Amino acid sequence: MTGKKAATLNQRIRADLESRILSGQWEPGFRIPYEHELMEQYGCSRMTVNKVLTALAESGMIERRRRAGSFVARQPPHLEQVALEIPDIAMAVEARGHVYGYQLLERAYRRPREQVAEETALAGGEKLLAIRCLHLADGRPLALEHRLISPVGVPEVLEVDFETTAPGSWLLQNVSWTRAQHRISAWGADDAAATLLQVKPGTACLVIDRLTWRGEQPITCVRQMFLGDAYDLVARFSPGAR
Repeated sequence: MTGKKAATLNQRIRADLESRILSGQWEPGFRIPYEHELMEQYGCSRMTVNKVLTALAESGMIERRRRAGSFVARQPPHLEQVALEIPDIAMAVEARGHVYGYQLLERAYRRPREQVAEETALAGGEKLLAIRCLHLADGRPLALEHRLISPVGVPEVLEVDFETTAPGSWLLQNVSWTRAQHRISAWGADDAAATLLQVKPGTACLVIDRLTWRGEQPITCVRQMFLGDAYDLVARFSPGAR
């Protein structure tokens, strides 16, 4: 019980510090409170604070300087344009006036496939949490999802059963992220996918592959297969927008 409480406190402190960095409350170069200040604020040991700061440094979010303290990292001059947001499918379905539904099809804890570089990087030398689920709208299948989550990047995920909550919704509500990569393609549903989606094999589907990071630590990769006539991708922009 003591270990579980310590892990929960560790996660809460890390989430708190990350939220201040990602929200811009603590800007690049800002000095994070000293260890003894964090110990007093959270009522915890120096070891707990040190573990949190070490994890943040390894993720690239902070820099630790000997005798000077810890500072919010300055990101390298690399520009990326965000073309798509990461949607919460449940919220998107309900926002359109439909009843959202969810079915957990499979939950497993497995080794990454060595020939798949993304899985190896995501695992970080450990096993991966693999989830297969179905999203529904008004009781009818909308999308089939295959998701992998890294317990290295999201250790608390092992305590969630996902029987009633979609993994994507849980991640958006509980885990901060810094960047994501999307790949969009069109597929014809194979026999297995067609059976689950209740359509004929070969039915057109929109497939989104997404890899999400927190700092330099990949936290989840997912493939979502949406029925082609039930999902649109829209990117809004204006001339000169940044």
